Amino acid sequence: MSDTILAIDIGSTKICAIIAEIEGEHVKILGHGICRSQGIKKGAITNIELASKSIKKAVNDAKRIAGSNISSAIVSISNAYAKSLNSTGIVNIPHKDISIKEINRVMQTALYNANVPNEYEVIHVLPYNFRVDDQDFVEDPFGMNASRMEADVNIIMTQKSNLSNLKKAVRSAGIEIDGIVLSGYASSIAVVDEDERELGVAVIDLGGQTSNLVIHVGNSIRYNDFLGVGSNHITNDLSMALHTPLQVAEDVKIRHGNLIETSNEIIELPIIGDEENRNGVSLEIVHSVIFARVEEALMILAKSLEKSALKEQIGAGIILTGGMTKLKGIRELAQSIFPAMPVRIAKPKEVDGLFDELKDPAYATVVGLLLYRAGGHTQYEINFNQEMLHSKQLHTDNLGDINLNDPEYTQQQQSVPKEEQRMEESTEEEPSTITFDDLPDIGKENSNPIKKLTNWAKQLF
Repeated sequence: MSDTILAIDIGSTKICAIIAEIEGEHVKILGHGICRSQGIKKGAITNIELASKSIKKAVNDAKRIAGSNISSAIVSISNAYAKSLNSTGIVNIPHKDISIKEINRVMQTALYNANVPNEYEVIHVLPYNFRVDDQDFVEDPFGMNASRMEADVNIIMTQKSNLSNLKKAVRSAGIEIDGIVLSGYASSIAVVDEDERELGVAVIDLGGQTSNLVIHVGNSIRYNDFLGVGSNHITNDLSMALHTPLQVAEDVKIRHGNLIETSNEIIELPIIGDEENRNGVSLEIVHSVIFARVEEALMILAKSLEKSALKEQIGAGIILTGGMTKLKGIRELAQSIFPAMPVRIAKPKEVDGLFDELKDPAYATVVGLLLYRAGGHTQYEINFNQEMLHSKQLHTDNLGDINLNDPEYTQQQQSVPKEEQRMEESTEEEPSTITFDDLPDIGKENSNPIKKLTNWAKQLF
């Protein structure tokens, strides 16, 4: 059965809404809408009315293309005011078998044990390590036999005020929120493959006004950080250094932004406040301004990676995504800042019906929201609505190697009447060569009169 969903990525420079149809794990995009952000700065909503108008425009465009009138959405929330903390939960297993109920119980216990500040609200509870009795580093405890289970979880939370403003802006656009996902988490779902998850990977999303760092080690996200620097800051720097309008500086960045090669070529640019005269600028200055800003951002993120104490566990290296990755030579620069770690630039995973416009690193978050709803979340998770998410199919119960609910088995048993089943069971146990004459005569011993008298005499004396 298919389900229609709406995903909205609320970014600092753009708002992207996608309507898609989900059937199982298959996602098919039906329509999308993109609108320039207003009332949002560095991941936080600064003007609810303007933000709401931008969200409404993007959603209406997507509805018009998809021909759908959906009114609830899963939305991204910026890492700007997000924090994370670790906690541990321990539970006894009374029936010795670990089910989804027990896994949920141990995660809820870990959440209960956590010291969540009053001004914060939990959006994700992600277990990264399970211990079953004395066995550590259990990948999946489901179905195991144990008397005790422990879980280490990473709890991601955000400020209540920030969350409340986001809800108001979305609801003012006529949309109800039925799911909230951290933007860095959504981006990682869209770009990380199974092998990289297994080895441990860091995902850096370089956006318009913000940059996010998410580290995935073991079963889930272990660390997330935020930097209020993005590609718009390069534009601002160019505008100030070259004394040219912002839009011209943006065009210069897109056309001449190169972090490897430098040139002495002179380009003519208009001057701020002077429409008549033009100023000659060397591309060498353009290169040095862009290089300085990008290097600074990556150096800060490298320090954050060191601070996480997880650097040694990142076997798959660094994945760069987001709009800033379109700058030429950014991979080579990142490679020099993160030595001995492989670096790659990633576009979002291929999704059925993905428009060419969306096959761009800048749209990793919104594609990740769709994949999250289609089951791309971690193996077990407690989401924003305090619901337990998992990928287990609980329709049948396996007892050892025998499936008592096997349809063929039950069908055969039901087609044979119970009396016949009993007859079959009894005849199967008896050898076919036995006849009535071969059976011992139980009453023969007592039918002999002499033996009867002897037994009576024994009883008397």
